[in-house]
Amino acid sequence: MSSIFYKTDEEIELIKESSLLVGKTLAEVAKKIKPGVTTLELDRLAEEFIRDNNAIPGFLGMYDFPNTLCTSLNSAVVHGIPNNIPLKDGDIISVDCGVLKNGFYGDVAYTFEVGEVSEEIKKLLRVTKECLQKAIDVAISGNRIGDIGFAVQNHAENNGYGVVRELVGHGLGRELHEGPEVPNFGKRGNGLTLREGLVIAIEPMINMGTRNVIQDKDGWTIVTKDGKPSAHYEHNVAIRKGKAEVLSNHEWIEEVLKSK
Repeated sequence: MSSIFYKTDEEIELIKESSLLVGKTLAEVAKKIKPGVTTLELDRLAEEFIRDNNAIPGFLGMYDFPNTLCTSLNSAVVHGIPNNIPLKDGDIISVDCGVLKNGFYGDVAYTFEVGEVSEEIKKLLRVTKECLQKAIDVAISGNRIGDIGFAVQNHAENNGYGVVRELVGHGLGRELHEGPEVPNFGKRGNGLTLREGLVIAIEPMINMGTRNVIQDKDGWTIVTKDGKPSAHYEHNVAIRKGKAEVLSNHEWIEEVLKSK
């Protein structure tokens, strides 16, 4: 992980612009998610939308990744590669997307239901989203990185879920992955002290079963070791006094989902 860079308010506004564009892109993707659609179709849509908004897909070519979206299905946690296999009723799909605009990155993820999913899976998604909110609630100046990890881990494990440890949130700015690392587990009061001007991506990755993961043979996709589903939500957050400033937006996505 690279160095930690504290941002000016002007720089935070530019990161926010990029983050909001990712949210709008995921809202466009949300309109198309249904049984029968392929993840490659979603990928093409996202790339076109990002370029139409005078930005560059942030993931495409990064570390040689071949696509605009990471599309991780069911037991895939993250870094799934879009393909031509149609989505099926009952699937869940985590869509992670980044953009580069005006020299700054935005990086947002959301897990979608495809058609009708089980109540068990709905609970996993709800709790993972709650983990993200609990982490944001403590992402304030004077607290520590460990407070964020503890908030996620405590809520997930209290619900019987596994918290992925090999993959973490991160600082965000002129680079997609800056310092510090932001784990989804930890002890309160431990780690880097959060200061104003720090921008981080908080992204709980929560498994229905074991926390253990393995890499798929494609060299990219990370999957749960027991084959059970995993959920992933991500927001970009600027550290402030008293209350974090959330730079990204899931509400546009949720408005689309409500109207379907």
